[in-house]
Amino acid sequence: MRRTWHGRDTQLSIRMFVVMFLLAAVYLFFMAVLFAVGLDFLTLAIVAAVLLGVQYFFSDKLVLWSMGAKEVGPEQAPQLHSMVERLVTLADLPKPRVAIVDTSVPNAFATGRNPKNAVVAVTSGLLNRLNTSELEAVLAHELSHVKNRDVMVITLASFFGTIAQFIMRSALFSGMYGGHRGRRDRDGGQALIIIYVVSIVVWILSFLLIRALSRYREFAADRGAAVITGAPSNLASALLKISGVLQRVPERDLREVEGMNAFFILPAIKGSWLMELLSTHPSLEKRLDRLRKMQMEMETAV
Repeated sequence: MRRTWHGRDTQLSIRMFVVMFLLAAVYLFFMAVLFAVGLDFLTLAIVAAVLLGVQYFFSDKLVLWSMGAKEVGPEQAPQLHSMVERLVTLADLPKPRVAIVDTSVPNAFATGRNPKNAVVAVTSGLLNRLNTSELEAVLAHELSHVKNRDVMVITLASFFGTIAQFIMRSALFSGMYGGHRGRRDRDGGQALIIIYVVSIVVWILSFLLIRALSRYREFAADRGAAVITGAPSNLASALLKISGVLQRVPERDLREVEGMNAFFILPAIKGSWLMELLSTHPSLEKRLDRLRKMQMEMETAV
């Protein structure tokens, strides 16, 4: 039976809308500047679209390959598949492929361009440390990412940021290796400077806004897990366990998987020294506080 809960986090929805609105405003300004200086925007857009298209359509294969994850069938991991089957029924989702990563770092991630092409993966370290209820909560969080199509959302949000980054690199390369091809006229030089400066500004703003959007999507996935399982406290318990174990994992093991931090349910880092402004995830304290409030809301609604 599909699980429903009619509570809504209006504040979270408004914040995601505001971030998307600001991203749109930044990108419209960027387009206006590029058109004003006569830059061949179409070529850049095609290049960016190709790069992001590869990332979008092959994200599942690339991520699994980078992590050394192995897809497993029901005969190889019957309990894990049983959990996923139960949760997708509750979440009204097609069943994704299931994979396991052989690492002591306890974590999980989901990828795939849409619910029909999704993969949910867990590490052996996670399977060895969480109980059934906590593991279900983590899987529900990852399935919420699939249901919310977060890979698509972040990919689309990154489109113009990718163009800005491409312009920055092209301008830097041109400046390093094209200096002896003759001077451009003054107007052309000024246009290049404007494009380069605006590209830097757009890239920085999009970098910060996309990370803010990513943090809000994590909150939304936490909420989705609470709705699917009906027990926010289970996810809170799982996050606490994962965080505690990560503090004891050797630095070498953490470095091996740090490239996947944006996908993980918790970044594989020690301590809290990274500025939250630059993180793809909200702080553990804020997530636990929201889960506690959701638990209280659910108990009150019953």
